[in-house]
Amino acid sequence: MKVGFIGLGVMGAPMALNILKKGHTLVVYDRSQQAIDQLVRAGAVAARSPREVGAGSDIVVTMLPEPQHVEQVVLGPDGVIEGLGAGGIVIEMSTIDPATSRRVGDALRARGMELVDSPVGKTSEHAVTGTLTLMVGGNRPAIDRALPILHCMGTDPYFCGGPGTGHAMKMTNNLLATTIMIANTEAIAIGVKAGLTLELMQEVMRTTMAWNQQFAVAMPKKAFLGDDSPGFAIRLACKDVRIACEAAQSMGFEALVGRAAQATMDQAIAKGLGDRDTAALMFLREKQLGIEVRQSPPAQKAA
Repeated sequence: MKVGFIGLGVMGAPMALNILKKGHTLVVYDRSQQAIDQLVRAGAVAARSPREVGAGSDIVVTMLPEPQHVEQVVLGPDGVIEGLGAGGIVIEMSTIDPATSRRVGDALRARGMELVDSPVGKTSEHAVTGTLTLMVGGNRPAIDRALPILHCMGTDPYFCGGPGTGHAMKMTNNLLATTIMIANTEAIAIGVKAGLTLELMQEVMRTTMAWNQQFAVAMPKKAFLGDDSPGFAIRLACKDVRIACEAAQSMGFEALVGRAAQATMDQAIAKGLGDRDTAALMFLREKQLGIEVRQSPPAQKAA
């Protein structure tokens, strides 16, 4: 198939590479020339604008930071909608709010095109291996046509419902995942300050309702090793929580836990940590309490 890809960041670049590896032709666009060059070396064709991506594609994938970027790239001047032909599909894989997703989808459908929303779960490691979780919403015929491309990037597709429901699922998922992670940093820091060891807390909490995947999997890989190298940036996690809180507010509900998590991340961003991995939130707690939370990396087996 002729596929376009816009947004070649930490997640988008390996996702685009996996489309190439499955034998599809690929035309790419990104604000970073370095990101474009990487894909061109792998066999993609560079475009000069989103419109040019649309003109060279049957299906265009977008993986962008913010809702306004999606609207601009798809619907704006020189956008995908100006190049993609009738019957074309946009697979929108960013983390955006359902209202924006539906608005962009409606504009495409008015021109004879379709939008499939399919934001992703898991990590950049899974983006590399093509084993992402896919949260898919849209009209079923369009989803069926998009599935061969979706299967290049993920192995766990979940059909969430009609247009916008994939983004609703991702918004809900990220609100919970991020608030759990921030609650972990707070509880663990308090425990260490009170004289407990990380190992003891892990051992005890593994037997209680406090145990969670952030504590079990994500934090031992990054935060507990003192590693906040770029992965899932704090500014993006903050954006995801903000989207969920604003959606809740539009429903007449105030997401108090979400707002507290957003305030913590706003504090980290104000300290210049916005582009660091969310692991840096643990280090923010450490500085506040004058502690250090670390575990030894796994011992290497003898040859």
